[in-house]
Amino acid sequence: MFGDLFEEDFSVLSTNHCGKGKKSKPRDSEPPAPRDFTNLSGIKNQGGTCYLNSLLQTLLFTPEFREALFSLGPEELGTLDDSSKPDAKVRIIPLQLQRLFAQLLLLDQQAASTADLTESFGWSSHEEMRQHDVQELNRILFSALETSLVGTSGHDLINRLYHGIVVNQIVCKECKNISERQEDFLDLTVAVKGVAGLEEALWNMYVEEEYFENENLYRCGACDKLVEASKSAKLRKLPPFLTVSLLRFNFDFEKCERYKETSCYTFPIQINLRPFCEQTEMDDSEYMYELFSVIIHKGGCYGGHYHVYIRDVDELGNWQLQEEEQRLIEDKASRDPQNAKEVENPMMMLKGILAEEESQQIPVNQLRQKLLEKKGVSWNKKYRKQYGVLRKYLQNHPQIFQFSPDENKVGLREKHKLLFQSDSEGQGLQSPPQENDVHWNSEKTPPRLKESSAAPHWFDLNDSKVQPIKEKDIEKQFQGKESAYMLFYRKSQLKRPPEARGNPRYQIPEHLLNEMNAANTELQKKREECDSANNGIDLHLHLSSRYQFHNGALHPLLTWKESVVDLTIDRRKTLGDLRQSVFQMLESWEGDMTLSIAKPLPAGLHLYQVLDGDELTLDGIGLVDGADIFVWNGKEVAGTKVMTGPDHEPVVINVLRLAEHNEGGKGQHFTESQQVFSCSTKLADLHRALAPSGGIILKNSSGPEKEAKNWEVFLEEDMKETVRSVGLTDGCSVLILDSHDQSFVNVASGNLTAFTYDISWLQVKNFCRVEDEEKHVKITATIETVMSDIKMKAIRELQLEEELASDSCLRPVSGNGKLLSPVPEDYTVKEAELKMGSLLGLCRGKAPTSTQLFLYFLVGSDQSASPEMEIVVEETASVKECLNLMLEKSGLSGDNWHLRRMDWCYEAGEALSQENATLKELNVCRGDTLVITEGKLPPKGFLKIPIWWLKPSGHEKHGDNVQEQVNGVTCKMDALQVSPAGDPAEHIHPGMDLCYAGSVEIAGDAALEDLKMQALTLPCCQEQVVPLPSFLRAWTVDSKHPGKLLRNNKQQLKDYKLGARVEICLEPLQKEEHLGPHELLLRVQMGIPGERDYGDSTDVVWDISRECTAWALRQRVASHYGLPVDKIEIAKYFPEKFEWLPISSWTQQISKRKRKKKQESLQSAPYHLKDGDTIGVKNLLLDDTKDFSTLRDDVGKERQRQLALEKKKSRQAQRSQDQVFSEEKLQVKHRKPEVALSINVGVFR
Repeated sequence: MFGDLFEEDFSVLSTNHCGKGKKSKPRDSEPPAPRDFTNLSGIKNQGGTCYLNSLLQTLLFTPEFREALFSLGPEELGTLDDSSKPDAKVRIIPLQLQRLFAQLLLLDQQAASTADLTESFGWSSHEEMRQHDVQELNRILFSALETSLVGTSGHDLINRLYHGIVVNQIVCKECKNISERQEDFLDLTVAVKGVAGLEEALWNMYVEEEYFENENLYRCGACDKLVEASKSAKLRKLPPFLTVSLLRFNFDFEKCERYKETSCYTFPIQINLRPFCEQTEMDDSEYMYELFSVIIHKGGCYGGHYHVYIRDVDELGNWQLQEEEQRLIEDKASRDPQNAKEVENPMMMLKGILAEEESQQIPVNQLRQKLLEKKGVSWNKKYRKQYGVLRKYLQNHPQIFQFSPDENKVGLREKHKLLFQSDSEGQGLQSPPQENDVHWNSEKTPPRLKESSAAPHWFDLNDSKVQPIKEKDIEKQFQGKESAYMLFYRKSQLKRPPEARGNPRYQIPEHLLNEMNAANTELQKKREECDSANNGIDLHLHLSSRYQFHNGALHPLLTWKESVVDLTIDRRKTLGDLRQSVFQMLESWEGDMTLSIAKPLPAGLHLYQVLDGDELTLDGIGLVDGADIFVWNGKEVAGTKVMTGPDHEPVVINVLRLAEHNEGGKGQHFTESQQVFSCSTKLADLHRALAPSGGIILKNSSGPEKEAKNWEVFLEEDMKETVRSVGLTDGCSVLILDSHDQSFVNVASGNLTAFTYDISWLQVKNFCRVEDEEKHVKITATIETVMSDIKMKAIRELQLEEELASDSCLRPVSGNGKLLSPVPEDYTVKEAELKMGSLLGLCRGKAPTSTQLFLYFLVGSDQSASPEMEIVVEETASVKECLNLMLEKSGLSGDNWHLRRMDWCYEAGEALSQENATLKELNVCRGDTLVITEGKLPPKGFLKIPIWWLKPSGHEKHGDNVQEQVNGVTCKMDALQVSPAGDPAEHIHPGMDLCYAGSVEIAGDAALEDLKMQALTLPCCQEQVVPLPSFLRAWTVDSKHPGKLLRNNKQQLKDYKLGARVEICLEPLQKEEHLGPHELLLRVQMGIPGERDYGDSTDVVWDISRECTAWALRQRVASHYGLPVDKIEIAKYFPEKFEWLPISSWTQQISKRKRKKKQESLQSAPYHLKDGDTIGVKNLLLDDTKDFSTLRDDVGKERQRQLALEKKKSRQAQRSQDQVFSEEKLQVKHRKPEVALSINVGVFR
């Protein structure tokens, strides 16, 4: 999805021996790919924003919405340049939306980015990686736009285009009184389960009636009694654009799980809404709607992918299916070959080249060269601007071209090869006309393809990918896991002006046109620079006058850097051009010049084939970026004849011999040297060179990075083989055993094998910092080598003081650079569980013995506040003794501490409660991390629970300092303090009167009322007058707020499953309370008419045993205040976001035959109603406003926006700081709770 569209794959010939290998260009330096043949731009997916991309494309292809947004100028919205000014009122969201729409219409790029738009939403990178529901986004985005456009001429943009009215009526059967209620809507939500299609769903909602009869009667306000009645709903006002949300996701109450409804659900391209409307006397055109967008969801209820089918109303794109397009191109080429050259398409040219090949497939580079020879111009020069790089063009047509498994070769699929050969008999290879060759220019109307049908043109916009589809393809989205999720209709009578047809510049403001023109110019410039950079290759020229030949390879007389001349040249130039450039650089060169491919090997520089054919291009002969070229006379270097080619490659072999004395007294010790032999050297010659006085040679063919094998003896019949044929390569080892060492060899299973242990290497790095620079050496060892021998050899190799041996140790180094626990010196490599090739650190300090434990520990689980420390203790030490040693080393005192293990989340986990048990008995291992935690552990079976006291808080009017209410966090946090004795004083939690009372130790078998009684004995609570435990309400404390309500005073504490770190807060009551399991406690507050504020909240207990629906809650609240149900509005408050979510019961339409269907519970999304939630109430008799927000909410949102900006800056600073200290600290991954989708908007009232 985020792949580099311009980068091709090249094989690297040389290693980076002189610091200049293959150029690595950052992805940001590559310009974005141009638009494809559709001339429409996609949108990049930021990780999980496919739902946002689909909705944005729908709004873009709603011309009336797009043009209304463009009509708002900088004088109303402000400018993005002023967004950083503190006093400027800049409406960032509509400005970024305008800019994104302009980019999608005019900018010549395959896909636009929504990063600036989502940043204006206040979204973090986590939000962009999390997928949300597109129906929810539609409502939230419209709400954010309405708030952003307050006070501008576009304040009614959403209502003007999408607002409709549904009227709900109840007709009394006796007095015929009609009670009606209007409901505004921006989208209609319709059922899917048990419904055949959209028309049936609308019929059930707006034609069928629901009857109140028998036991289910209606109280008529006019009759003032229970009567029979009928209930119905009609569409009173139709919007210009109708949005329909399909309820694909349901809940299975039997299985208690969510599921997606994948049954067949049809919807028409055109629909007549007359049967569903209240007024039906108007002309049919007033009720006719046409489908223009279908948002599709693929996947299940817990994840998936969104894309959208869109009808191109203004015909901005080029619609042509790829199969039909290719057929039309080929037909036209065969009919009119004379005009084919005017608009060439490379497809026929490539197919012709591949069809002529005898082999099934040819390398891609060879295809590029053949195209150059046949056409006289390279692919990059003629086609890359329109079609991208050749490899990607071939990959984009898999139905025609077939790649080899390694994707280095390409061929023509068999059916196309046969078709091409039959069609081109007797004809020369002609280039057909190119129907989709679009030279994009935002100042001109793009050329259009010939329409194959008069039907509306539809496109599938799937993130960055845009492709045409047929109208009948929509039927495939009626059912299945990939099916329609949202439908968008437009009134048929909405006609577009002729000048808008095919004109993406229509109604776009001048300042955006200028910005896009400048951006296109810059893009074109970058693409030209990129084309030049991609075709430029750096060659490393090795001059023979600066080299000498010895020990089987070429070696520089000076340094590598001084012996190499770098030359940059275009890969499209010929070998003759390269030779001429070298002659110009070396003015003093005399005689013939030979250019040979060179390759740096461990033994030195080796030469391979000579470059011939001055007429061939550098790309054609396989020269790539970073290639090494040796410039010489082709015969000798400094008077020495040089053998070239792969048959004379030099091989570096490690030669090992047994040492006469072994310092460690355990295992074997070896001397090591390196020698170079030609790969064609006979083993007999190798034997004479290494063991002239006799003896045997054993080989270990594993290199430094391969798995070690047993040592094998070279037999007499192997002496005729060569070094290469027996598998000896660079890094392989041979062991030379003289006659007195041959007792180490025995015969096993008929094969001669060495029973000496596998020999390999360990790396040792100097961490003693004796010198300015850390160095590392490679030490030869076996799995039986003792660690003390390795340390001594490392000290000598590093040229350190011998005295360091008594005060140093070896510590393994982990993959992230952390030093692990030291290895006991009497351990062997095998006992230390070290892998061959491991990196060890030579550090100061004595190593622990085999009976000692090396442990890490810290004070508290916050690693940023407490540094990690190290200690060595005996494994027979008790937990209490270990704790005392750690307290002494960390400078702490007292007995109010205990030890815990560090869990896998890098947090304090299981406590070491048995103080007298030894570390060995508790399975504490070398390298474990322990945490010193404050507080004594309670006895077994007891809980230590901190108790908080929840005081009733007074209500502040909105006229009182609103800013102080929001910033109360700062004021109240100052009250958090600790007494000198270490016990917490009165702690006040932010935003509530929550005071710390102390802690109690209580048995887990005790009842809740026992906890309440014991809490009342605390000094802070003795002032409270509480007659009985039932006069106290108990809550758990969750994230510094009251969380779960604890019911049933007789229930044991262990049955609540509170956990070891639970905190409890107690709330005093005026009367006894015995809440049942199906009773919900809500804080209800009535809005003050004419003011954006509320009165004091009251507690309302709501029985939800029968149902927990919006209608039932409205009835309970209405009865509490003594108001009619239809004269109140209610909403739930989300204090963490300073937002109110209205709770309406009219969104769930139920027909008579579906009356028994279970309505959606308020305890599920999006309300998640629970104990302690705040419910706001509006009395419509006194206050007709539906805005539940207060001044405190406005200030709170603005404060959140400022905090989000500060956090973003601090995160950027922290990231740069983490890069500096990443090797010194272990990164801790913090878990964050899931959050609902939201868009942060500034205050523009």
